[in-house]
Amino acid sequence: MLQPYVPLLILIVFVVANAALILGVSHLFSTYRRTPTKVAAYESGIPVLGDARERFSIKFYLVAMLFIIFDIETVFMIPWAVAFRQLSEISGLLIVEMFVFIAVLGVGYVYIWKRGAFEWD
Repeated sequence: MLQPYVPLLILIVFVVANAALILGVSHLFSTYRRTPTKVAAYESGIPVLGDARERFSIKFYLVAMLFIIFDIETVFMIPWAVAFRQLSEISGLLIVEMFVFIAVLGVGYVYIWKRGAFEWD
C-alpha cells in the first residue's frame, strides 16, 4: 500500500536533511559580529532621510492600484492569444469576446481618466 510513496518519502527526508545540514554548517563556520555598519539600514547606498512611517499621498496608492489592475487585465490576453489557434472552430466568438474585453478596459480607463485619477495636483 505504501510502496508508491517510498520514493516521495525518501525525497522529503533528503530535502529536510540537506536543509538542516546546510543551515548547521553555515552556522558553525560563520563569524557573525554585529557592527554599526551591518546593523544600519541600507537602501541603494542612500542614507536614511526620514521616518519609515512617513505619510504618502493617496494618489500614489491609487496610481499603483490602477497600474496593477490594468497590468493584470492585459496579462489575461496572453492565454487567449495562445489558445486562439487551437480553437479555430470558434475563432469568431473569441475575437468578439476579446473586443468586448478591450472595450470594458477602455471604458474603465476613460472613467478613471475623467475622474482625475491621473492628476497629481
